[in-house]
Amino acid sequence: MLAFSKVLRRSQSLRLGAVFYSKLEIPLRGAIALIHDKYDSYPRFYDLSWSSFTGRRSLSSEVGLGNQTLDLETTKGTSSSDSEDGIQSEEELSGDEHTVEMELDVPDLEVGKMAISKKSTELFEAIVSFSGLSVGSALDKWLEEGKEINPTEIANAMLQLRRRRMYGRALQMAEWLEENKQVELDEGYYAARLDLIAKVYRVHMGEVYLKRIPESFRGELVYRTLLSNYTATSNVRKAEEVFNKMKDLGFPRTTYACDQMLTLYKRVDKKKIADVLLLMEKENLKLNVYTYNILLDTKGSSNDISGMEQIVETMKSEGVELDLRAKSIIARHYASAGLREKAEKVLKEMEGECLEANRHVCKDLLPIYASLQRIDDVTRIWKICEENPRYTESLAAILAFGKINKVKEAEAVFEKASKMGQRVSSSIYSVLLRVYVDHKMVSEGKDLVKRMSDSGCRIGALTWDALIRLYVEAGEIEMADSSLSKATRSKQIKPLMTSFMYVMNEYARKGDVHNTEKIFQKMRQAGYQSRFSQFESLIQAYVNAKAPAFGMKDRLKADNIFPNRSLAAQLAKADPFKKSPLSDILD
Repeated sequence: MLAFSKVLRRSQSLRLGAVFYSKLEIPLRGAIALIHDKYDSYPRFYDLSWSSFTGRRSLSSEVGLGNQTLDLETTKGTSSSDSEDGIQSEEELSGDEHTVEMELDVPDLEVGKMAISKKSTELFEAIVSFSGLSVGSALDKWLEEGKEINPTEIANAMLQLRRRRMYGRALQMAEWLEENKQVELDEGYYAARLDLIAKVYRVHMGEVYLKRIPESFRGELVYRTLLSNYTATSNVRKAEEVFNKMKDLGFPRTTYACDQMLTLYKRVDKKKIADVLLLMEKENLKLNVYTYNILLDTKGSSNDISGMEQIVETMKSEGVELDLRAKSIIARHYASAGLREKAEKVLKEMEGECLEANRHVCKDLLPIYASLQRIDDVTRIWKICEENPRYTESLAAILAFGKINKVKEAEAVFEKASKMGQRVSSSIYSVLLRVYVDHKMVSEGKDLVKRMSDSGCRIGALTWDALIRLYVEAGEIEMADSSLSKATRSKQIKPLMTSFMYVMNEYARKGDVHNTEKIFQKMRQAGYQSRFSQFESLIQAYVNAKAPAFGMKDRLKADNIFPNRSLAAQLAKADPFKKSPLSDILD
């Protein structure tokens, strides 16, 4: 069994979040930690892995769990029917396939005999090129033409729909398969259907659908799918609620579920990471490479480079090989910390002896070299891909050229990518729009959004996010607010939290308490739980307006937000009962 104490105590202690933890220094914090049940002395977590929808493939939060997973792109949160959604980093926008993803597989009628392809298939092209959005009509026409719909075609078409985040079409396809008896109605199918419903109609609708699933198929796989979607949307309360439900139903804990919770807490509360690691040790669960990657990213994003390096040493001592994802994380954080030589050394390791033969790393190399302002290396790598670029390479190249201030080159990559298929994904528009935002090219950004709309692409959360930021940085706060309202009213997407924060922070900067409070409430209505950053922005609005923040301490307490020194000082400035020299005299 892998020694968890080494992870927690390496070099006496390993810093996770803001506190040093060793094996003896990890208190289980009861109410402010994870949900505990009365029979447990430690938190409860659960696994998420697919089994039956294609035999032994997994519904996973990250590639790297073995060769049983499909290599898909990021999905976090609720998605529009034909576009992307979720809280996404620049790394994810660049096409990183090793980020949180919910896999959708199709029935494996001949286990082990299916060849899953990453390339567009004939059935996929028939679906996306059909006029209108009716997948059923496209599939009916396919059969009318005498063509077969076999498991391999289904698997490949579904893979491509999900890679392009066309979840609405994927859901229509799943529904058609059921209606036409082309799919086995097992737990894997119901889990996949629930996953797509959660992405298209938001997660609570997935929970509603779960109650309609026949009880005999309402097993661990279905609940794991729901848990993963709540984790993906950073809904801590619901994720823990589903987790506890799974415990009550007798489902086992596994490494994968802990990885899900680690990913969640990395995002919202790093202090709880130690609790997860302690739980894994007590449950005798082995850390896999994905678990280590989460820890590496946690350390790196906290700018704790020595801690990140300690985890690398632990991996080596335990015989856990650093995969491409791990190396990419390490190089990216070295670059962010200004450690150029260390970053470049890792990048050269990733390239290997022949980059042409190791081309799959290009999409990972491009954004990191760009962050180092290595213009020649970005150009060199793109030349390898340019003649026949892959979709993810194009996304990465657009962002990379934007970083090195070569907007024309980014536009050229976009134009080439837009001609790659019959229908262009909204992701490719989103990444170019981000480049325009970074360079404050407002008119070009507006033209791109119009072109996107004219092309038939549905504007998803990422596009709205970039557009809102574009307006904010251009000083057009009213237009940003209006765009946010339009995105919020859409029934098919959930705006990113960052979209709300762009507008909220700008109102706070102006001391506009009314509108800052309005955005704060809109964020709650959209399903985002209150976080530290939201209250920081809200309180700052009162400070800038020189207005008293009545009841703010009670509001913080109600949302279980405990002020640190910085927030406490900020709160004191907006305290309506703070004493002044005059009040001291009057007292």
